[in-house]
Amino acid sequence: MQVAVTWAFFNAQWQEVNTRLSEGLAGDIAWVVETYQSDPSPPALTKLTNEAERSLGLSVKLYEGRTLPTGNRASLISPGDRALKAALSDRLDQPFWFDSTRYPADLDIRVQVTAGVLRVIAPRDRAMTTKSNIFILWMTGATVLLTGVAILFIRNQVRSIERLADAADAFGRGGDVPQFKPHGAREVRKAAQAFIAMKERIQRHIDQRTALLASVSHDLRTPLTRLKLEAALAEPSKRVDAIKRDLSEMEHMIDEYLAFARGQGGEAVEETSLRELIEVVADGAERGGASLSLEIEPDLIAKLRPNVFKRALSNLIMNAAAHGEEVVVAARARSGGGVEITVDDDGPGIPPDRYEEAFKPFNRLDEARNQNEKGVGLGLAIARDVVRGLGGDLTLDRSPLGGLRAIIRLPG
Repeated sequence: MQVAVTWAFFNAQWQEVNTRLSEGLAGDIAWVVETYQSDPSPPALTKLTNEAERSLGLSVKLYEGRTLPTGNRASLISPGDRALKAALSDRLDQPFWFDSTRYPADLDIRVQVTAGVLRVIAPRDRAMTTKSNIFILWMTGATVLLTGVAILFIRNQVRSIERLADAADAFGRGGDVPQFKPHGAREVRKAAQAFIAMKERIQRHIDQRTALLASVSHDLRTPLTRLKLEAALAEPSKRVDAIKRDLSEMEHMIDEYLAFARGQGGEAVEETSLRELIEVVADGAERGGASLSLEIEPDLIAKLRPNVFKRALSNLIMNAAAHGEEVVVAARARSGGGVEITVDDDGPGIPPDRYEEAFKPFNRLDEARNQNEKGVGLGLAIARDVVRGLGGDLTLDRSPLGGLRAIIRLPG
């Protein structure tokens, strides 16, 4: 924009200056022609030549019997040529011809007179300004230089913001960036320091919660174990069997509550082979009585917490097996990057308008799916929490088998 404005301004000024200079030179040439025609004798011509050289800086010579050239040589400085041509046309009644390209510092102007051609060699700066282009070049060079400096400065600041964004994204996925340090402008460093302080507060909160839950788990399991022991030592009866079933359900509920509250725990994110992980989960599900088939593309790698993700995927597979007879687990690479894992079943499914409701903690959707007596409605909530903690998402859809499809999308 600066170059365009500068060029527009100086182009207009340059044209104006060239017009004024050309008019002055054309007036001098018209005086030379008129003076010669008033007295074309040799002594008068000699006097005119000396006077023009001394007072006007013009070199004048008469070529008797000649005519004007017929061809014109193109000039790169067309605005100056146009101004000179207009000025000469306005001041001269005789035919004329000029060349602004033959000599670097002079103009060759020829006028047809009765005796032949009157040739005038005039300094170029008498008709055209020659310094404006240099100023424009300097202005352009300075603009390019300053633009380069600005780009380098902005890229340096943007790089600092990108590092901060990468650190925030890694922390949001449960990872850590120990080498991250504030860089860049004062405002960017201040934001980075605020992020580090926030990260430390959140980490302290997670550590405190994990320690508290470990203590609660121990405190709850101790009396539960005593009750189970007393039930095992009691005389067999229907009441004792009912007590054992209640204790087993209570233990399962406590496990699910603690798993939900514990969230992703302290496990680190690492690159994991999905085929191996899914096969391990499928083997465990089959030992638990599930019947399923696998469709996994080879060489699929994802960044995740293996143990936590196993539990989330196991929840989805066992949930599908509990409500359907046929379960298909598939994993494939996504076209835009990342991987997609689907768990399909041929059960009764869930109405589409209740997909999001199914992810609410402690929501069991009894009227849509057969009730799992041991479940407390945390399986899908835990699975989505784990997947979103890895930067992906878990959604539900209609399965080609007629039941429910759970779709896990993980970033690359």
